[in-house]
Amino acid sequence: MVNSKLALIRTFGCQMNERDTETIRGLLQQEGYGFTDNPEEADLILYNTCCVRENPERKVYGQVGQLQELKAKRPGLIIGICGCMPQQKEELPVMLERLPHVDLFFGTHNIHRLPELLHRVCTTGERVVEILDDSDEPIEGLPALRSNDFKAFVTIMHGCNNFCSYCIVPYVRGRERSRTPEAVLQEIRILADRGVKEVTLLGQNVNSYGKDLKSDIDFAQLLELVNEVPGIQRIRFTTSHPKDISDRLIRQLGRLDKVCEHLHLPVQAGSNNVLRRMNRRYTREYYLEIVEKVRQEVPGVSITTDIMVGFPGETDDDFADTLSLVEQVRFDSAFTFIYSPRKGTPAAELLDQVPEEVKKERIYKLIEVQNKVSLEINQSLVGSEVEVLVEGTSKSDAQMLTGKTRTNKTVLFAGTRELIGELVKVRIIEAQTWSLVGELI
Repeated sequence: MVNSKLALIRTFGCQMNERDTETIRGLLQQEGYGFTDNPEEADLILYNTCCVRENPERKVYGQVGQLQELKAKRPGLIIGICGCMPQQKEELPVMLERLPHVDLFFGTHNIHRLPELLHRVCTTGERVVEILDDSDEPIEGLPALRSNDFKAFVTIMHGCNNFCSYCIVPYVRGRERSRTPEAVLQEIRILADRGVKEVTLLGQNVNSYGKDLKSDIDFAQLLELVNEVPGIQRIRFTTSHPKDISDRLIRQLGRLDKVCEHLHLPVQAGSNNVLRRMNRRYTREYYLEIVEKVRQEVPGVSITTDIMVGFPGETDDDFADTLSLVEQVRFDSAFTFIYSPRKGTPAAELLDQVPEEVKKERIYKLIEVQNKVSLEINQSLVGSEVEVLVEGTSKSDAQMLTGKTRTNKTVLFAGTRELIGELVKVRIIEAQTWSLVGELI
């Protein structure tokens, strides 16, 4: 079957956005669309956007702005923007003015309405803007065109109730809404029947799962239920808020055989002063206590994190506390970034903003310290044998395969493409800062 219409989708941001794009692709496929990476042949170009930091927003404005010439040549081309950027009340009017050639805007709560919204654009020829403030319950039964045959994202909850002072997510994703255990398990069973080996459970804060449901099942219990699904061999999850991680959940990490030995636990800062101003609702000492408990329950666990520098009011002493925390915890890796003010958040209104040159100095120093720790940890793995889920060929060397260990380490090794999607044993022979090199056993 030849598709008469082609869509190009660009996705920015987190794994939740990637999962939303799979739903968008499923909806478009049902409408008769095929897919392309070439803007020149696309009938629909859709940007699924992120607003957590300024840089992705700049990219969207730049890339969508460049489409104005293409739109002039092909007036029938439909250009749309969805996701978190148009969901921002302060940003939407700016987008409408700066991007007059965009035909469709919708937010994070009405993806299921995409076919109807597209129909309105096509039949009226007018710009369509539909942004819902929130949604009551997760919409079930939506199609998904997955990007992978052997691993999959499974959203278990939407939204966030934490309101960290720097974060726009609660304002654009809404309050926490958990999917029922039955809906989550049904999706995972279907994935297992299709040959999926690894699932990643997604939520802005998975540790809050179930608090809004009538059932008594919390995230620790949900993990146990997923662990029992035949065919699934690996379970991951993200993201965990430190304040909500329970002793029961920590015990599950060590007890459940399919749950991977990897915990992503964003700390954001190592200074109690900064953590308080961020409204993170835990202390440095509490975070260190969690790390100690996890390492006792799960020997060899990989712990990764997010760290922000340059938060308003961050002093040299505060930053020194962050560096010392990195050296004390010894994270396997860290997503490091400079604080970016987000309109509508309390932190953006603080007067004691850190100068840009100071932010840059701090991020370079933080990366230097973390890279040293990451390399040392990886070097300790040389000679060990690890299980790797083969994900594809290396982008830099087509003769090499790449995959992930249970501890979420990237491993490169020589092998044939027939191994993609399989679990294999690999011996580590070389360590690099961000990856390992191995040989098939």
